[in-house]
Amino acid sequence: MEYFVQQLINGLTLGSIYGLIAIGYTMVYGIIGMINFAHGDIFMVGSFIAMILIVALGITAGAGFIVLILALMLVLLMAMLFTSAWGWTVERIAYRPLRGSFRLAPLITAIGMSIVLQNFVQIVQGARVKPLPPLVSGGYTIMDGNNFDVQISNIQILILVTTVVLMGVFTYIINKTALGRSLRACEQDRKMAALVGINVDRTISLTFVLGAALAAVAGFMYLLYYGVIDFYIGFIAGVKAFTAAVLGGIGSLPGAMLGGILIGLIETFWSGYFSVEYKDVAAFFILAAVLIFLPSGLLGKPEVEKV
Repeated sequence: MEYFVQQLINGLTLGSIYGLIAIGYTMVYGIIGMINFAHGDIFMVGSFIAMILIVALGITAGAGFIVLILALMLVLLMAMLFTSAWGWTVERIAYRPLRGSFRLAPLITAIGMSIVLQNFVQIVQGARVKPLPPLVSGGYTIMDGNNFDVQISNIQILILVTTVVLMGVFTYIINKTALGRSLRACEQDRKMAALVGINVDRTISLTFVLGAALAAVAGFMYLLYYGVIDFYIGFIAGVKAFTAAVLGGIGSLPGAMLGGILIGLIETFWSGYFSVEYKDVAAFFILAAVLIFLPSGLLGKPEVEKV
């Protein structure tokens, strides 16, 4: 029982990171009907920006608790700002000029942008992995066991709390603000949204900006949690997050988070109880099994062809 609870905590932590990235995929698909395959590399760029800022500011675990928290909040805000600029750039370069072309063109351009971002970071930062000493240490024992104690670390608490807060804020933005109404209107019908006065181009750009900001948060949490990054983490995490978005129902924001958590739990439990080498196989097998019976995903809605 103790081992199960520990793996549950680890899976929820990993799934929260996947879910934050998956939201970017599902937002872009929901509003323009295309997959932004450069989004995983936006996540990677966010990790590197956070690493650079932490090193430049000289943040260490030896700083006082209040100072450390304030410094990390500053790093997070700056990483979100710079990463959002990258997301806006991707939309302007790779998507807006090709919005009226055939559907394969933006897909190819997004893959090209992904390769550009990977190689840019590789050239600027080098191909070696970048380690970061633990900044947030300590934790709590939540269950005493015969073989080992179930523990939750402070960084896991930080990731879970941040994810819950962001989902609450994001839900409020989508459901209660003018920007959210514009996003939902463009998702339903961009032409009609433009006719009623909504700036469609600005709304789509803001969609990319919001998705990139959430990817920056995920990249920041990934850096603090694992303490090591390289230029290739965006591809792996991007594939997993895209899988999570499809599993939950592409176009559904709650589905993206649910899919991310499920992928994290599947990977963690499979690694804990079976073989770590086949955790990805298990995740994709369950994805295929779900889509056979639920083609739209767990929370997705069937697309209705407009004529």
